[in-house]
Amino acid sequence: MSELKGIVLEIQRLSTEDGPGIRTTVFMKGCPLSCKWCHNPESINPKPQVQWIGSRCLGCKSCIQSCPEGALSWDDKVVIDRNLCKGCGNCAKICPSTAMELLGKTWDVDKLTRELLKDRVYFEKSGGGITISGGEGTYQSSFVAKLSDNLSKAKVHVALDTCGFYSNQVIEKIFPFVDLFLYDIKEMDILRHIEYTGQSNELILSNLIDLNNKCLNHSNKKIWIRTPLIPFMTAREDNIIMIAKFIKDLLSFDVVERWELCLFNNLCKDKYKRLGIKWELEDTDLINEKEADSFLNLAESIIKKEDFVFVTGSKKLVES
Repeated sequence: MSELKGIVLEIQRLSTEDGPGIRTTVFMKGCPLSCKWCHNPESINPKPQVQWIGSRCLGCKSCIQSCPEGALSWDDKVVIDRNLCKGCGNCAKICPSTAMELLGKTWDVDKLTRELLKDRVYFEKSGGGITISGGEGTYQSSFVAKLSDNLSKAKVHVALDTCGFYSNQVIEKIFPFVDLFLYDIKEMDILRHIEYTGQSNELILSNLIDLNNKCLNHSNKKIWIRTPLIPFMTAREDNIIMIAKFIKDLLSFDVVERWELCLFNNLCKDKYKRLGIKWELEDTDLINEKEADSFLNLAESIIKKEDFVFVTGSKKLVES
């Protein structure tokens, strides 16, 4: 057994949204960005966290008694003092109804590899594989590099989901073992990118150009671009135009196979509540079909390449 450990938020099987075929997606903990629309807010913090799910709670208060930090109290519900909680998970272990959940489990890299390879039959039948996501797929870089190496040696297709905010040293460790990079271009305007994500996009765009050039020397390595369409933020014509021109002028269609316009998802609102975070997009509507089609047509009019731009996600239903 390896001594290399990583903190995994979740293993999601039978996924069809994180690369080709049927896939198993590993969500790692930790992300350098803080996107206002993040649909996995529990993945941003690299450390384990606990959450309380009220619908499961029996009101036995055994969790409160078990907490060594005194971080839990009762006020018609379990109240978590995030400043005191260390994420030890004692409360989750003792809870008889699983109302207390620990977000983030420590895995040995070889043990996780064996767990993921249990799904090999699905990959082989569908042309799928394993996607390493997050959080940020490169954040726990040594662990992810070793996991990817293990999977590559097992002849499994490996995809890496990344926001692109990484150092050259990090990508050099991981690059040899990855077949497909799912790369986010969220926002082209630098000031808006800082406002929406907490970081500049300069490193992200520079890294993408470098990654494209590296992949040109490895015919088996490809990139899919993904852009979140967030109402009143990234879902703007000027943003789509700038991203389309960046892809067409600075990247290679020999490497970049696909551009996904990912529709805003508001199903994560309960995640924010359980973490005690006020989400400013809680009441934001989904994008409707007409709006989605308009962004798709705009992107296609610039890219001028068939079967390249796709819209993914759920659209708002509009009564006729």
